[in-house]
Amino acid sequence: MMPTKTSVTALATGFAALLAGATAPPAQAAGHSAHEWPSYGLDTNEDRYSPLTQIDAASVSKLGLAWSLDLPKQARSLEGTPIEVNRVVYFTTSLSVVYAVDAVTGRRLWDYDPKAWEHNPQAFRTTQGYHRGVAYHDGAVFVGSSDGRLISLDAKTGKPNWITDTVHEENSRKQITGAPRVFNGKVIIGHAGADVGSRGCVTAYDEKSGKQVWRFWTVPRDPREGPQENETLSRALKTWSGNWYKWGGGGAVWNAITFDPEFNRIYFGTSNSANYDPKQRNPENKDNLFLASIVAVAADTGKYIWHYQVNPNEAWDFKATADMVLADLTIAGRRRKVLMQAPTNGFFYVIDRSNGTLISAEKLGKVTWADRIDLKTGRPVEKPGIRYEQGATTFWPSPWGVHNWQAMSYSPKTGLVYIPTMKLPATYNSTPQDKQEADGLIVGSKRYWFPIGASFGVAKIDPDDGTGALVAWDPVKQKAAWKVRYSYMWNGGTLVTASDLVFQGAADGWFHAYDATSGREVWKYFVKNGVIAPPITYEVDGTQYISLLVGYGGATPPAGRLFDPGWRYGRQPPRILTFTLGGTAEIPPTPGPDYSVHPIDDPSVAVDEAAAARGQNLWNHTCLLCHGVAGVGAGPIAPDLRESIAAHNFDALRGILHDGLLVAGGMPKFDDRTDDEVRELLAYIRKISRDASQLEAKQ
Repeated sequence: MMPTKTSVTALATGFAALLAGATAPPAQAAGHSAHEWPSYGLDTNEDRYSPLTQIDAASVSKLGLAWSLDLPKQARSLEGTPIEVNRVVYFTTSLSVVYAVDAVTGRRLWDYDPKAWEHNPQAFRTTQGYHRGVAYHDGAVFVGSSDGRLISLDAKTGKPNWITDTVHEENSRKQITGAPRVFNGKVIIGHAGADVGSRGCVTAYDEKSGKQVWRFWTVPRDPREGPQENETLSRALKTWSGNWYKWGGGGAVWNAITFDPEFNRIYFGTSNSANYDPKQRNPENKDNLFLASIVAVAADTGKYIWHYQVNPNEAWDFKATADMVLADLTIAGRRRKVLMQAPTNGFFYVIDRSNGTLISAEKLGKVTWADRIDLKTGRPVEKPGIRYEQGATTFWPSPWGVHNWQAMSYSPKTGLVYIPTMKLPATYNSTPQDKQEADGLIVGSKRYWFPIGASFGVAKIDPDDGTGALVAWDPVKQKAAWKVRYSYMWNGGTLVTASDLVFQGAADGWFHAYDATSGREVWKYFVKNGVIAPPITYEVDGTQYISLLVGYGGATPPAGRLFDPGWRYGRQPPRILTFTLGGTAEIPPTPGPDYSVHPIDDPSVAVDEAAAARGQNLWNHTCLLCHGVAGVGAGPIAPDLRESIAAHNFDALRGILHDGLLVAGGMPKFDDRTDDEVRELLAYIRKISRDASQLEAKQ
């Protein structure tokens, strides 16, 4: 029977040989110059620690813009980590479009559009076009398209070498949002989609042919379909109860994947549950492996080695999908090979990566759902009632977490981890309507309900709720060394250099450099748009550069004004910016933040309140993720529909939704919506437009 403890320190007999036979092949970045940035996390440690020192505390004041490149407005929310190899910077924008530009001049060399909207026009219903980057190896650039294909491109021309469909399910909810990794002649990728109903997996493919080498399913399949695919899943099945398979189960691997050449392993982090509500999904309150877990598998075969589950019986959209950093730390006088992660539940974990043993875990920010993590069992000591079994409950953090996917970095020189953090509580509940909708959802249908089985509402209780911070965390002492606070909570990832500088962009449009030991700000630059991506640094011909994707967005509209620094769709162009010492280029003129609304409202048109109420339900499940709560705080991901002429006309709105007239720009196709539903949605848009117009008239 598979252990149900969250920390697994010994393997089943059939897997013991995997540890004994582990080898240490060359690292992923082998063969590349130390002055390049050849992979997502820089190297196989994924610590984003650069050895470059030309830009230091003494010279950083001379840092200026070397070049910039404006991108189409459809690029919108830029989350990706660029890579730099052989004097070329490769990066992706929303909709998984790949760009190659000259690393010194910014001249566009080629771009490749996989046309994900053409292959699966429903795909963007749940991802808002998120995309976090590419991989490179041996003259090829690898990208996962948003619709679920894995593509190898010739690095010089951008022409496809091969294209593989990673999804073989009709009307699948799976999309690719993360960056692939390359190791041992293979390329690996997972999917997003747990929130709307899917069964998670991560898959390795041959890097030369695109043929599948191995696949690891993160939750068991429907037992009515026959035996599980392997013994690991047969044992995992014992940790599930009820009819979870109606909703797929969850456990998506949409971001965190790390290759460890020393042990020849892959570590990956899995996401939340589907359905969220344990009473529906898991009536016996079992652990539900491998949800919200870090899993170690053999790199060449995908065979299970160990796992650590951060949240057994997950119920809050908590996930272990944040980036993982590998390091060697001296703890209690003993050198330990560790894996570090700050998942959304608010704890910072240090795990012995040789066997999966939990070494330590402490609260990174305000966390009230649990008192602590029991180091003997590895399990959280939870507060009563947190699974909303007695009704609505409020605690810290929200589903956005104390830390989310925004990259953290680690300096072996300072011994500190630099983490973008947030502070926000949420109210969790499962209403009769939530349960009814969950019961009616059929995985494989075109309906993409979000969320499934529960409702999450953000709250602002403490005065500083909704704010963020850059925290320098000591992983040995498990406490903060210093902290820099931000007015907004959704900020960019970090980079740290051997010259003891930490770089981070923020929601308000400022790009900062801090002293890595003290947190003192030593430089900043206004980039004229919000930042959520992490910067990289590289050196060409003896000159050090720092590149950054600039374009606010991500999972921002559902929280409205809490995530809204005033950037608007189409008004502030998304860009890539590159800095160097003595740079004198300037960013083109750009409008500043803007909170004004110019609603369309014809007083002669009566609003059908009953239809608008039904339309609000449709909005909350399908429109809110991109267009905001009641249209407020839509930000740069999508236009404000209160200002849209097309959204106020039935024929135009039907053409956009049902016929997919705007899919090429990232607007999903909703061909399962009936004409009556379109009319109800139109009534709701007219209502929120009128509300905004009346509010404007009073001010």
